[in-house]
Amino acid sequence: MKHTLLILTALMLASSATAADDGKPPSRYTGLSVFADAGVIWADRNTADFYSGRPENANTINRILHSQTYGDQIWRNLTEANLISSAVGGFEQLQVIEYPQMYYRTSFLYGLGLRYDYSSGCGWLLRFDLAQLQAIGAFNLSATNETGLLGYDRYVRCGILGREDRINIEFALTRSVVLSNLLELELDFGGGFVNTKVRDNLMEIAGVSYSILDIWDGRSPDYGVASYEYINQGGIGYSVFASAMLGYTIDGVGAVRVGYTCSHAKIVLVGYTSFGWQHTINLRFEMNNFDFFK
Repeated sequence: MKHTLLILTALMLASSATAADDGKPPSRYTGLSVFADAGVIWADRNTADFYSGRPENANTINRILHSQTYGDQIWRNLTEANLISSAVGGFEQLQVIEYPQMYYRTSFLYGLGLRYDYSSGCGWLLRFDLAQLQAIGAFNLSATNETGLLGYDRYVRCGILGREDRINIEFALTRSVVLSNLLELELDFGGGFVNTKVRDNLMEIAGVSYSILDIWDGRSPDYGVASYEYINQGGIGYSVFASAMLGYTIDGVGAVRVGYTCSHAKIVLVGYTSFGWQHTINLRFEMNNFDFFK
């Protein structure tokens, strides 16, 4: 982030000097614009382990694996698929021998926003983005008596994933310089809020998916234990970011911009609140001629 800020600051100073040396007022749009953007996001993996199902997490594998409600079904599926021997004894003997190292897949984001440009080349923007992220990994399932496993494997490989929504509300100050009649360089510095909402946390054993999302308030999901339809395992954090974008002007309509954003965000999840880097490449479509569709 430090190197990114230094590079973008140098570009901003260079663009200011270029505009001043030209001696001519730049040909640029001033006033209010509306825009829509879409892009891809690479999220830091430091909060992905929230979905790993470890015993210290809010959502655990063992809560489902060792419950009477789900344990018998899991046991039957494993034995019917010839993944484990019935001689082991039952679901009480199942254990996780290696927990996953989770990571986020490359994901998409999209959003809307407003910007205002002044004749000096400075301006501001406000945007609202939604990113839907998926964390994935795999854990190894075995039994207390490892000889009960069939074949040469000493464990059964099982997948696990988590899905979350991140809503970003961001404000930035902008500086742009006209490169030609059609091209413009834009630099943004800003910050905002990140609201993280956990959607689900699933594991797959013997081809069957089970939710490990704790809707039982930390208790085992056995007979007579109440469950809750809605739980909140996320929260509101904040971020700072810097962007560099190249814009192509569409005369009488607006502009199309493509660029890169680097942000440092505090993501709030139960037990995993921390800062992390986030990288985005996005495409923005702007309209600043509100008479165009009349």
